[in-house]
Amino acid sequence: MSAATVPAAHHPNRRIGLEHVHNFRDLGGYPTAAGKVTKWDTLFRSDGLYRLRSAEDIARVQQLKLRSVIDLRTQREQDDQGIFPTAEISVTFHHFSIVDVTWSDSGTPDITDPVEFLVWGYRDMLEIGATRFAEAMRVLAQETALPAVFHCAAGKDRTGVLAALILASLGVDDEHICADYGLTRDAMQRWTVWAKQHQPELAQRFATMPPVFLAADPEAMKIILEDLHGKFGSVANYVREIGVEPETIASLKHLLLED
Repeated sequence: MSAATVPAAHHPNRRIGLEHVHNFRDLGGYPTAAGKVTKWDTLFRSDGLYRLRSAEDIARVQQLKLRSVIDLRTQREQDDQGIFPTAEISVTFHHFSIVDVTWSDSGTPDITDPVEFLVWGYRDMLEIGATRFAEAMRVLAQETALPAVFHCAAGKDRTGVLAALILASLGVDDEHICADYGLTRDAMQRWTVWAKQHQPELAQRFATMPPVFLAADPEAMKIILEDLHGKFGSVANYVREIGVEPETIASLKHLLLED
């Protein structure tokens, strides 16, 4: 499945262009089965917002009028890298660590196929991070929390899974969810090019880590969604199973959808 075949994914308002953050995207403009569409300028997904340090980037993000930031990284990542610049941009900051340790800090299976590796990783996240995904969704269902952005390190894996759960709960179909996920491949390329120019030590880490860590193949997300359909009947049923209340889903639909 290719993002190129889904025009909504390539809307010109989709990407928030920043110098030091490479995967900041608006989740607006995706159609739902009920004939509605996700709102623009309301919910965003991103990579590491601790890199918001330039005056230009901060000014651009200030224009979004964010009220909430949800950081899905581990405590160690926050301690090592820093967090969203709350001193410069006033927001309510939430921390929900989806995994206890990152792939780089833990033992991972010896899997060289990118799709197989990502499917393994996302299945693991859905199991161990279930309650934290649910907590993040409850925050985003509050009117006072929006506009909001959620992010991890690359905006790819933890962020990608949460985006899929939210979009599916809103009624967005698998094709659009996978296409949105697939946009991260271009973002990863932008990030690696940027790292070579501005952060050589990070570029060296990219060069020495297993290539599967950097993969973002939409086929993996397609398999994960099919998993949830098969085991629970729908992604929405999985979301209810992990403790997200019906009123929370109703609030998300009210706040994040329009005709």
